[in-house]
Amino acid sequence: MSRAGHHGIDPEHEINAVEVLDHLVNRAVTMGASDIHIEPKRKGVNIRFRIDGVMCEQGALPAEIGPSLATRIKVLSRIDMTIRRLPQDGQCSLELEDDRLVHLRVSTFPAIHGETIVLRLLLGHSLIPLDKLGMDDNVRTEVENLTSLSSGLILVCGPTGSGKTSTLYSMLQQLDTDNLNVVTLEDPIEVEFDRVTQGQTNERGGLTFAAGLRAILRQDPDVIMVGEMRDAETAQIALQASLTGHLVMSTLHTSNTVETIARVIDLGAEPWIVANSLQAIIAQRLVRRLCHKCSEVMSAPADFTAGDHDPRVIIKKGQAIRGAAGCEVCHDTGYIGRMGIFEVLTLDDTLRDLVKERASTRAYREHLNSCGGGTLREVGLQRVLSGHTTLAEVLRVT
Repeated sequence: MSRAGHHGIDPEHEINAVEVLDHLVNRAVTMGASDIHIEPKRKGVNIRFRIDGVMCEQGALPAEIGPSLATRIKVLSRIDMTIRRLPQDGQCSLELEDDRLVHLRVSTFPAIHGETIVLRLLLGHSLIPLDKLGMDDNVRTEVENLTSLSSGLILVCGPTGSGKTSTLYSMLQQLDTDNLNVVTLEDPIEVEFDRVTQGQTNERGGLTFAAGLRAILRQDPDVIMVGEMRDAETAQIALQASLTGHLVMSTLHTSNTVETIARVIDLGAEPWIVANSLQAIIAQRLVRRLCHKCSEVMSAPADFTAGDHDPRVIIKKGQAIRGAAGCEVCHDTGYIGRMGIFEVLTLDDTLRDLVKERASTRAYREHLNSCGGGTLREVGLQRVLSGHTTLAEVLRVT
């Protein structure tokens, strides 16, 4: 384990790979970055951070530092230094000067000018209470009620990096772990829970999500949290478990609630099993919060509706909203931190009938529009009206 210092890199003396890595990690932690991208190019090594879900340029290093920096990272993460033309993965830890420990997941990829390296920062993420995720009161109550179910399948959907795992962790906090046997299967374990049995997949060792889920069912669980339903086998086992007296929570990389239903069926599950086991779908996105020190008033350039298939106008043309500007407080991005926007679909009898009939996506949407439920776009536009985020952010993620 190495120590990452706060010192900067002095261009007047020879750049040292150890100093560079320590500086990059410390700077990334200070700026709240989730990933460090080290990208060798013809004229130098580009450095970019992912901050609040968006890539931010951090300048370039001399091209000659690239090989030694890659070697330093490989040594720390126990990656084979002699292999440069194949992708590799590893992990390591660095200790910051304030004695905080930052864990790094390392991924290398052979590119035209050298190995591109991405470092994912894992700072032992703190648990976020359900009421701090950004849910409306009625949505939060609905999600709290879901965690009290004794059986069924609850799915959280959204693209990579939309906060699905954080939502599952928040839901786990609602469970009575003193009187329930709660078992998780994750890849990787990001937060440790007391009174919860947590397992981590190991693909090389044969512990896949499907194999792990089968083993969990022999552990007499009441609640099972599966990090992701990646394949048909995992989906089948999860659905069967939810029908036999277990509450199962998992995630899917789908964009909305309707697509999630279709995706589960596409994984080979019988529609009647999906209809009887699926209790609810939570669709979510993360939007950046406006920096209130520099945000500016602007006019909406057009009418904006609740969705492509929902004609209700939420923001009218010319309506006053706030836009991002940029200042030293927010590192000239105009934003500080992120918040979630959520759409919860609880299956009713009509929806279950539609599932059994293998209904079209249009039929699902018509039913949902008639119920008047808030779409992700609508919820996001409401956050624009309340001054929490910008129109550009909502349109970007929805």
